[in-house]
Amino acid sequence: MRKLLMLLGLLAACAVSHAAEPAHFVSRSLQLHGETYRYQVFVPAGWTSGQTWPVVLFLHGSGERGSDNQAQLSQGLPPWLKQHGEDFAAVVVMPQAPPDTAWEGATEQMALQALNDSVEHWHGDRQRLYLTGLSMGGYGAWQIALNHPGMFAAAAIICGGIHHPNDDDRLYVEGIPVDVADPYAWVAAHIGKLPTWIFNGAIDDVVPPAESHRMHAALLARGDEVRYTEFPGVGHGAWPMAYATQELWPWMFAHHLPRRAP
Repeated sequence: MRKLLMLLGLLAACAVSHAAEPAHFVSRSLQLHGETYRYQVFVPAGWTSGQTWPVVLFLHGSGERGSDNQAQLSQGLPPWLKQHGEDFAAVVVMPQAPPDTAWEGATEQMALQALNDSVEHWHGDRQRLYLTGLSMGGYGAWQIALNHPGMFAAAAIICGGIHHPNDDDRLYVEGIPVDVADPYAWVAAHIGKLPTWIFNGAIDDVVPPAESHRMHAALLARGDEVRYTEFPGVGHGAWPMAYATQELWPWMFAHHLPRRAP
């Protein structure tokens, strides 16, 4: 009897420990075109396979490119998660773009494979996939939204755009026909009905707020759901304020894609 009670106590302790598992980051890897890419996944507190979970794809900026699988944690959403993640009930996928690449081509494919693998492994809900990025990652978010309309339920795009006034090869969206009179309207027409919240610093001299103004206006003209927040006196580093916006996450997670018929 005593041994039985000890065994039951041990099992109960293990169950409590498992149920109370805190939020944490996990390093993972994938193979694509013969290359190995590593990425990070934020696993929310109390994660269980007994339910499905919303999944956020986060795209970092150009300064976090590399192969150490750490730099992408230094800016934007990951630092916010380190402070507030215990109350964040979603899986977050954080790929790292290799040096001298942008979020297109093979790097875009890698990010989407990391997302898909994470949805499978962490029991993600494909009706609750969300997209966000900052700076180069903001451009990448528009790129992925353009290439995969209908994949995401909502997006938050920070200091991103379509073109760059200095033709910066990190900051562009490819695939827009060269003869299009208004590339912003063209992108707005091709990303589907994607609810979007756009953020920019008012004195951003890297990605001028005019980029966000134009996309905001293009989406409004189509009657799409779009919000725009501009931070007065803030330059290019608007992402800490954007991700700390109290209404952002309730707004984002209120959006679901319609369930597909079996």
